[in-house]
Amino acid sequence: MAAADQQSAVKTDQNESSSGRSVPQLNFTMPRLDARSWLSTLREGIGTLLARPLTSFHLIVSLAVVLTALGLIMVLSASSVEGYAEGSSSYGMFATQVIFAIAGWLSFYGILKMPIRYFRRFATVGIVASLALLALVLVPSIGVKVNGARRWFDIAGISIQPSELAKVALCVWGAHLLASRKHVGAWGRELLFPLVPVAVFMCVLIILEPNQSTTMIIGIIVASLLWFSGLPGQVFAGFAGLFALAGALLALSADYRAARVFSFLDSSGDALDSGYQATQAKYALANGGVFGVGLGQSTAKWNYLPNAHNDFIFAIIGEELGLIGALSVVGLFLLLAYTGMRIARRSTDPFLRLLCATITVLITAQVFINIGYVVGLLPVTGIQLPLLSQGGTSMLTMLTMLGLLASAARHEPEAVAALSTGSQRGLSRLLRLPAPAAYQPRAVDRLHDRLDRRRSAGTRPAEPRRGPRPAPAAARVRRPVTGTPPVRGVRARDQRSDEIHYPAGQTRARNPQDLRRSTGRGGRSAGAPRRTEYRHR
Repeated sequence: MAAADQQSAVKTDQNESSSGRSVPQLNFTMPRLDARSWLSTLREGIGTLLARPLTSFHLIVSLAVVLTALGLIMVLSASSVEGYAEGSSSYGMFATQVIFAIAGWLSFYGILKMPIRYFRRFATVGIVASLALLALVLVPSIGVKVNGARRWFDIAGISIQPSELAKVALCVWGAHLLASRKHVGAWGRELLFPLVPVAVFMCVLIILEPNQSTTMIIGIIVASLLWFSGLPGQVFAGFAGLFALAGALLALSADYRAARVFSFLDSSGDALDSGYQATQAKYALANGGVFGVGLGQSTAKWNYLPNAHNDFIFAIIGEELGLIGALSVVGLFLLLAYTGMRIARRSTDPFLRLLCATITVLITAQVFINIGYVVGLLPVTGIQLPLLSQGGTSMLTMLTMLGLLASAARHEPEAVAALSTGSQRGLSRLLRLPAPAAYQPRAVDRLHDRLDRRRSAGTRPAEPRRGPRPAPAAARVRRPVTGTPPVRGVRARDQRSDEIHYPAGQTRARNPQDLRRSTGRGGRSAGAPRRTEYRHR
């Protein structure tokens, strides 16, 4: 039946075509999209998205959620074997990480609810408290010593590392301190004190733990604060040289640090001792390939790669998720770096500008140092991968920093104008966040600005006194002091003498009473023009 229908349809078409009637034909043409049009469309879409007033805020929140979820998944995958081998539960480290993640998100939300002025109000209290904690952790009866380092407090079975809290305190206090320094001299002494002495004291306390990696991060924080606050280039270069020299001396001061440096210089020389971790990390990345072996299917975490759940978790990511997963993680952190600098550039508050730029540099530096030594580009250090490595205090501090970035994003001028209309929408309405206030300089900052203007005005050369515009040099005629009209043939020195010259050449001794009576109180005759002194400008 189907074949007969097809033959009848063909005959009908032939009869219609032979009869001269036109048969309509349907032509489906797909629009051709070349590379240029596709890129222009993509560029327009990204530009439209970035032009929205709350784009920075939504990007920070989205990146924080994605990185936190990915970090918890990878910690569960990388720590399960070691947790089981130690005799505890396979989910022990994961449960601790979840607790700190919840605490971090509570801190994130609390910062969004808090006005900006509170950050500056409690900045000094925070730096003093962090220094006190760094000193207390060195006390043998208080601090917990693990693997030869005394860095942690043990509170109800949960370890807290005060050096991680000191990072946040230094970022906030340093931005608060330098935001009021508007006048910077040739050597930048206004920026160096008291920031540098406090940072040096903090580094000394951290070195005594010992903890060289956190000392490097403290140096990066101080360098970022000084750079973005306008420290002169030659002074900054000098401090950078001193920082590099101090880092080299610290790296060679201990045997295990020197072994790491020498194994980096010759990675194949001692692959079973000091270069074991770096070698196993490369094996894990090579085993992953392009697409990875699958989530949870890593072999390096079976005690082949030490600290796989902490310092070398990027190697586990590369093995289980492959090159695509590793590059996706790098892309997420690059997007976070762009968003942080975008917030810093768009903020009108100098405190928020310094704070956001410093936090962005801090997170980006930790990311690339960690990834750098995992892939073999840098010597091995103990710097963790933010939000992905296992470490409760690090998770708490990183989410707190991201909360500061999100709060600064809501205080951008366009975001303030959009959220001050009275009807909030989207995520701000869901979280019941208060409307942000526009930036207004503090009374102390206004006083500093006024003093700086007066100081700068006092150092300028004196401006000429305001008055009538001076006449051309050819038209200037010096009048006598008494206001009498000039006399031809009489020198100016004679006109300024104690004698009054009259046209007839007769003279009379000047009598002050007669002069005051004849010329008035001002020393000039009635109707005489007021004397005008001309000065060269």
